[in-house]
Amino acid sequence: MEPKAGQEVRGALPEGLADAIRTTAEEIAELLRTAPDTGAPVPGLTWTVGEVAAHLAQANALMADVASGHPRSHGDGSPQSIAAANEEALAAFGERAAQPLAAMIVAQAAACLDAVTGHPADETLMTPMGPMNRAVLGSYLLTHMLGHGYDLARALKRPHMVDAARVRLALPFMVRAMPRVTEAGTTAGLNVRYAVRLWGGGRFGVTFTDGTAAVDHELPDRPDCTISIEPVTFLLMALGRSSPVGAMARGRVFAWGRKPWLGPRFPAYFTAP
Repeated sequence: MEPKAGQEVRGALPEGLADAIRTTAEEIAELLRTAPDTGAPVPGLTWTVGEVAAHLAQANALMADVASGHPRSHGDGSPQSIAAANEEALAAFGERAAQPLAAMIVAQAAACLDAVTGHPADETLMTPMGPMNRAVLGSYLLTHMLGHGYDLARALKRPHMVDAARVRLALPFMVRAMPRVTEAGTTAGLNVRYAVRLWGGGRFGVTFTDGTAAVDHELPDRPDCTISIEPVTFLLMALGRSSPVGAMARGRVFAWGRKPWLGPRFPAYFTAP
């Protein structure tokens, strides 16, 4: 049924997003429940398994608060400031045991979904990564859990939960966040148009004008470079978990167009959030 004029639309998430959030939280919790040692290091991070889990519990609680309409300060929106805020919050939170953290991660993901269901879907909220509505906030929650769920799976030598369907559900957040994480040192004066296509569906365009990035779900007219990339590779690369050189060597990403040499440069234009 279509909403009447002036009627609030509540709980409207893209199809599959709520299930993906619940499933990802449960799969992360299951990883933790079977973890032999939460003090084990996480490859590529300075955190232990217990610290990553504690960060996830805190982040899910923060997003549940934001979804409920309660603003939470957490840095100034830059990747560096958010990283510093993460460390400060983690130092003030002592829980590192697997079972309670697993329960918190699941419960706070559910609380976020409950808040989305009970409030207007298109209301603009202030989040650590800038203003967004509740549908994009749900995509943000999923993206964040996928990144750290991948970290935990690697640390525990278990299969990770990142798949193509979930990556496509993460795209609304990625499109919203990319202008905020542009690396000014590498984009100064840049004027170029990219079309990015994910294998099996999903796309977005990035236009740099004098170094400023505009990102949209629609592709630009006459792109200078088109990038075709396998979805899981895209997300892991975007989150700083995968090397662009390795992805190209494995045939997981291709570039063509009037200026195909711009393809390998694309990841360097952004700092992983």
